Amino acid sequence: MKQGLVLEGGAMRGLFTAGITDVMMEHGLWPDGLIGVSAGAAFGCNYKSRQPGRAIRYNKRFARDPRYSGLRSLLATGDYFNAVFAYHTVPREYDHFDDHAFEANPMAFVVVCTDVETGQPVYQQLDKSGYATYEYIRASASMPLASKVVCIEGRKLLDGGVSDSIPLEWAEHNGYERNVVILTQPSGYRKSRTRLMPLMRLGLRRYPRMLEAMDRRHLMYNRQLDYVAQAEREGRCLVIRPDGKLPIGHVCHDPDQMEHVYQMGREAGRKNIKAIEAFYSRL
Repeated sequence: MKQGLVLEGGAMRGLFTAGITDVMMEHGLWPDGLIGVSAGAAFGCNYKSRQPGRAIRYNKRFARDPRYSGLRSLLATGDYFNAVFAYHTVPREYDHFDDHAFEANPMAFVVVCTDVETGQPVYQQLDKSGYATYEYIRASASMPLASKVVCIEGRKLLDGGVSDSIPLEWAEHNGYERNVVILTQPSGYRKSRTRLMPLMRLGLRRYPRMLEAMDRRHLMYNRQLDYVAQAEREGRCLVIRPDGKLPIGHVCHDPDQMEHVYQMGREAGRKNIKAIEAFYSRL
């Protein structure tokens, strides 16, 4: 029976998820596969490379560094999170990503992106580290309007959360029967239609299918919440979510605020670790 770990996105809310997954790693929990979306991919890659603490460490270190993220980067490069510095220079030169451990870990690692030409999700399993892997992770976390389209291997990609925000159904259809799902919104949350559609229509006017996906994203997301709730009631998944709205926005340049949300995740991880262990061990 394959064990899965499903990580939704949420930009800097993903530091809550990183706190939970760090506790899971510290307790030696290694599921058969992890599927991450957006921040769930960007921070979840550290699970496969067996590097607890890395996500919070480099985010705090570069929180106020204009080379890493910010309006200066957005205006100069078209990416709020600098495509070269954040996704290639940092893991190579400043906070080394363990390529060897990533490749040696047999856990499957799948990221979700959205094909801007079709508006459909792209599920990419990443087994080998290196430039292409970093680019797929970047694409998964590239928010519309705050990022340029990522062109890789003949595809044009952006944020996976646009087309499949909580890929529990995909995980189940691909043989993962016992899934821990980590959400970054509290119980009772429902997504509303984005108010940014006028800007989206301007910025993504060349990609009408992507615009359609953006316009119905709230409907997709709320259906997925219903699917997760049903799976949770039936005992097919274990859901961990924050108790209330996380006190952090999509972007953040305050290391203390980052640390606070990360510690909230660690507390949730410690609180739920016995339940996770029991859930994964149940036959």
